[in-house]
Amino acid sequence: MRIAIDAMGGDHAPESTVLGAMKAVSEMKDLHITLVGNESEIKKYASEHDRIHILHTNEVITAEDEPVRAVRRKKHSSLVLAANEVKQGKADACISAGNTGALMSAGLFIVGRIKGIERPALSPTLPTLDGQGFLFLDVGANVDAKPNHLLQYAIMGSIYSEKVRGLSQPKVGLLNVGTEDGKGSELTKKTFQLLQEAPINFIGNVEARDMLDHVADVIVTDGFTGNVALKTIEGTAGSIFAMLKQTLTSSTKSKLAAGMLKKDLKALKTKLDYSEYGGAGLFGLQAPVIKAHGSSDQRAIANAIKQARYMAENQIAETIQSTIESLHVAKGEDE
Repeated sequence: MRIAIDAMGGDHAPESTVLGAMKAVSEMKDLHITLVGNESEIKKYASEHDRIHILHTNEVITAEDEPVRAVRRKKHSSLVLAANEVKQGKADACISAGNTGALMSAGLFIVGRIKGIERPALSPTLPTLDGQGFLFLDVGANVDAKPNHLLQYAIMGSIYSEKVRGLSQPKVGLLNVGTEDGKGSELTKKTFQLLQEAPINFIGNVEARDMLDHVADVIVTDGFTGNVALKTIEGTAGSIFAMLKQTLTSSTKSKLAAGMLKKDLKALKTKLDYSEYGGAGLFGLQAPVIKAHGSSDQRAIANAIKQARYMAENQIAETIQSTIESLHVAKGEDE
């Protein structure tokens, strides 16, 4: 298994990226990693390893760069070269914790879309109270979407949940303003009808307040709504932990209580950390492309590497393509 990683992308690059790669190769004996970036910076953290290779470049796409322009102009950037490794068949998947828009552009222009998929979806796995998690798509690849796009998201999410997460008949829900049939906008009403006829285990509409209760294994929405919901969850979780910390350090008495609860609070924080599940997969491309969180530490990078490996091993792209093709054939026969 060969994975190319943009070593210079992310808030803690290249340290966290390199250490995460070292951790991954120590755990997976068939794994070969190409770290793309400044060789001298990478070598500050990388020890010699016969399954870790460095592809040197000084060019980097920053968070401030305009995504499409950066991908077209910075052809020797670490992010673009990592995507090129996949295009050229030198890697089975690529990962970056850098500029999200640039990675999506590189995925589209360099790796390429699966035939029949109109728009890829950015898809993280988010935590649930029972620890199982759910796949959420789209969270920002496309702020405008049509019903057929959401249908494709649902199919891709169902395939991923079955093949990679090992779920039998994963439950697929449509994010809406109510659970009743016929609720919502024109987009959700038309999507609801399409999902009822799709080869998935569609359970109907779900509300945002129920997402973390594991009401579904896959929840589908448009990129605008998904991004707002994702950032609301992130912000709420961060605020709660900040308030807890403030409360538990406000007096000697509360500090003593915090000391007793430290282990439990740490376990709770880990349970609510979606980096435990890896990164956000850019579904709908011809090979696995994973967007790791910008603030990823070495553990999160290692988890993203495992995720990319599972997607490649289980031939997610090929399964999505064959499923989409079969749907088009069936539709043609009906017509």
